[in-house]
Order: sequence, then C-alpha cells, then structure tokens
Amino acid sequence: MEPLIRPHPHRTGWVISRRSFLGTAGLAGLNWLTPVGELLARAAEDLPKGEPAYSVILLWMQGGPSQLETFDPHPGTRIGGETKAIRTRAKDIQLADGLERLAEHTDCLAVIRSMISKEGDHERATMMMKTGYRPDPTTTYPSLGAIICHELPVGKTEIPRHISILPGPWPSRGGFLGAEFDAFLTYDPLQKVPDVTPRVSPPRDLLRYRDMEIAEKTFAKGRGSRVEETLHRHSVQSARTMITTEQLKAFDVTLEPLSLRREYGDTPFGRACLAARRLIEVGVRCVEVTLDGWDTHAENHSLTAGRKEILDPAFSALLKDLKDRDLLRKTIVVWAGEFGRTPNINPLGGRDHWPKGFSVALAGGPIRGGIVLGATDPEGKKEPDRPVTVGDLHATILTAVGLNPRRENISPIGRPIRLADGEPIRDLLT
Repeated sequence: MEPLIRPHPHRTGWVISRRSFLGTAGLAGLNWLTPVGELLARAAEDLPKGEPAYSVILLWMQGGPSQLETFDPHPGTRIGGETKAIRTRAKDIQLADGLERLAEHTDCLAVIRSMISKEGDHERATMMMKTGYRPDPTTTYPSLGAIICHELPVGKTEIPRHISILPGPWPSRGGFLGAEFDAFLTYDPLQKVPDVTPRVSPPRDLLRYRDMEIAEKTFAKGRGSRVEETLHRHSVQSARTMITTEQLKAFDVTLEPLSLRREYGDTPFGRACLAARRLIEVGVRCVEVTLDGWDTHAENHSLTAGRKEILDPAFSALLKDLKDRDLLRKTIVVWAGEFGRTPNINPLGGRDHWPKGFSVALAGGPIRGGIVLGATDPEGKKEPDRPVTVGDLHATILTAVGLNPRRENISPIGRPIRLADGEPIRDLLT
C-alpha cells in the first residue's frame, strides 16, 4: 500500500497520498472527517479505479482537423459532404472512410465529439489546447507535457523526458515552470538527433569540456548562489549525459524490424510515431508528434483524405504496437488539434475554423475504450450535446496519470494556478 505521507518528487516537504488516505479513513466513516479531511477524501474518489498511466503520447494535428472527415462523420447530410462512415470494432463508434485500419482498434478508443474552445485563431487555440488555459499576457502557462514531467518522478531517464518530434510553429513549452521543461525538438527519425554529435574527435571534445570547467570555476569565484541559479552547470551536465547514454538509440527507428516500420508507414509521421513508442519504453514522460496540413480552407475533402493516408497506418500501428508490448495500459495516447472545421462547406470546397464542437480521441491507461462522449448536430446549427471544455480534457488526462488536477503551482508572481482549469470526466475513466 502507498504510504499515507510521502515526499514530493520535486519539492521540499511532504504530500498526503489520496489512495492511502481513503484506505486509512474508510469510506464508511466519512462522517467523522473534518472539512479538510472531507476535501481530501473527495479528491481521492476522483482517481480512476485502474492503475494510472505514466506517459503520454500526443498526436498533434496541426492546422485543425475536420471532425466530419475523421471521428464525427455525418454521411448523407448537408454538412457531411462527400465523406462516408465506416463501421468499427466498437459498435458505438463510426469513423470516416479512410480510417479503416484504425477502425480495428476502436475498442480501446474513447472519442469525444463535443469539444468546445474559446479560441479560433491557430496560435491562441494551439496554446489553449496544449496548456488548458487561454493565452494571458501576464502568465505563460506550461503545457500538459511540462506539467506531467514536473509533477511525476524523474526515474532513470537520461534523455529529455519531454520531446516534440516534427514540431510545428508552437511546440509545447515549460511556461512558468521553466525552460528545462520545454519539449526537446527533433525531426524525421531517419535524420540524426540534432546537436548530440560532437564535431571534433572524442579526445579533443573531452579536452574542450575540461577547459570549459576551468573557465566556469574561475567565473564562479565570489558569485556564490547567483551562478547556481542560472542552472548552467546542470544544463551542461544533462547535455553531456544525453550524448553519451545508450538511451539515445531510442530515437533510431532503423533498429526496428523492417516489417514493423512498414506497418507504421514510410512517412516522417509514421517513423515519428514508432520513435514515440521507443522513447516511452526508456521512460520518456511525454512525446508530441505533429502531422501538419489540416488547415483545409479549400479542397477540404481531398486534402483531408491525403492526411488520413498518413495518419491511418501510423495511429493504428502505434496502438497495436503498444498493446503487443503491454505498454498501452501505461501510456495515454491523445489525438487532437487546435480546433475543428465548420459544418458549412465554403465556396472553395473547404471548411473554416470551428471551436464549437470538434473531436478528440483518447486511448490507454485507465481510459475507457469503445465509447463516444457527446454529439454534434447533423444540421450544424445547434450547440453540441454534452459539451467538454479544454480544461476538462486536461483534468481527465492528468487524473489518468495519477495526478490531482486541482493541485496548485505558484507562478513567479505568486499566483496559485491549478494544474487544470476543469474537472475530470468520470465517464471516460475506468
């Protein structure tokens, strides 16, 4: 059983384990609790019954994917356009045509069809979806991956625990938690990981490192804690560890069998999804993989079809691969973009920005599979049924990795900010 009181992994002091608190108190005896105790117990009830996951893979659809051509088709209607629906392994889930491989794995998918956001601009909506908060000039909010890396134990990972592969213009950042929680940026896994290969011979590289240490010690004399506060030495040591660790091979997808690489697809996105699985295996907390090209203001149907040709094999292979390796129960997979596309088709055959009822898909960990939450109007006129806010989505994911979304961090100006500005969606958690 988890200890009732345990040290926080990143801070001085102690925190109370919610699971152990309930075990000690007993659910039948809540009437004896003080108000503070009752709040703690209720927080414990929000935990999923299943084992929490410890990593997240975010499949980020840059540009705003059309829900009508992916996870929320309305065939035969005015708003549905040319898209047809296909049956899937889960009887309650229909997908748009072009996602036939993914249809075989919907038994582990939870599809939210009623996401709502207050942002319809690409940059602002991206920041909101990735952080859970609307952009604010007074505060730079941390992304979901940064929060997870900040809150969960470090473990034995010797490479960055927050990674963005094929990053778009606004990759995930550490925000007020600090630049050390920014996503490490890398690109097509067929290429070398940037900035980890010395440009000189190993002996000369070591000599340069020793020379730098001498210069640093000389500079630090008389400056005390001011030097330590820059975290420069920590950053250098982390970089040296990364370029020498065997875990760096996790980026190299050529070490995988050719047959498996073909399942993911011979595309940068397919290779990036395979690399994400390899990185999760060595303990990386959050991997963001971007597939751009979803900003379909013109020729929506044909352009989206091209994106699905890349997405379908990669997404389905990732789920299958994680299942086969018993990693899906420890990993949350999130498919999302900054918003959806309008029900109306414009004169150019495209769909415009639509934050009023779009889709997000989740899988893994304690996420309940084979279900649909919410619905959009087949006529495209009414508000979505059972709307889900961006804050609720973040609270659900954080709960799924064993974190309390109500917990607060303190910003540099002393402002308490909850991990998520929402509540976990109980119907999505086992």
